[in-house]
Amino acid sequence: MHIAEGVLAAPVLAAGAVAAAAGIAVGLRRLPSERLMTASLAGAAFFVASLIHVPVGFSSAHLILNGLVGILAGWAAFPVIFAALLLQSLLFGFGGLTVLGVNTFTMATGALAALLVFRTCTPASGSGLAAAAAAFAAGAVAVLVAALLTALALGFSEEGFRAAAAALLIAHIPVMLAEGVITAIVVRMLRKRNPALIGNAFGEKQNA
Repeated sequence: MHIAEGVLAAPVLAAGAVAAAAGIAVGLRRLPSERLMTASLAGAAFFVASLIHVPVGFSSAHLILNGLVGILAGWAAFPVIFAALLLQSLLFGFGGLTVLGVNTFTMATGALAALLVFRTCTPASGSGLAAAAAAFAAGAVAVLVAALLTALALGFSEEGFRAAAAALLIAHIPVMLAEGVITAIVVRMLRKRNPALIGNAFGEKQNA
């Protein structure tokens, strides 16, 4: 869901940069040292998943896993996703530096939406099946929110981009389903192997 260089209008780029910077600042303040490893692993999953791109107009469709990042990292999704997108831009030319703020904001906001859905749909003490269902919804919602924000960024930049924005939303419907399934599988596995990681999604402190 990377928006390419030279596509967005200057006001959209500026707004995205400011919003992303604010999110990164909050995320860094809310990231305790004991969660650095978890945040790093979530960022690595995001980095690898979004390397394979299918071009869709002025953007692209690919796995994102921002929902999983949101569940594991919370507000730290902003600095985590920013770092991954920066490396992708510098190493592989995906997206670009001028659109880094917008791309960070769209995907990280989707991650926070996923965390909200996961918290709302299942309690920390809920069954594994309930948590998996909530994780599926969270993974799908994360992609939906990111796609909607990306489409809005394109639409506000130029009227001619609205058709591409609509195509982007349609192209990400199967991605939503795939992300939901993957997020549900990972959350179910983590609840069995390391439930403290999922407990963090509910604001619980990890045992020392």
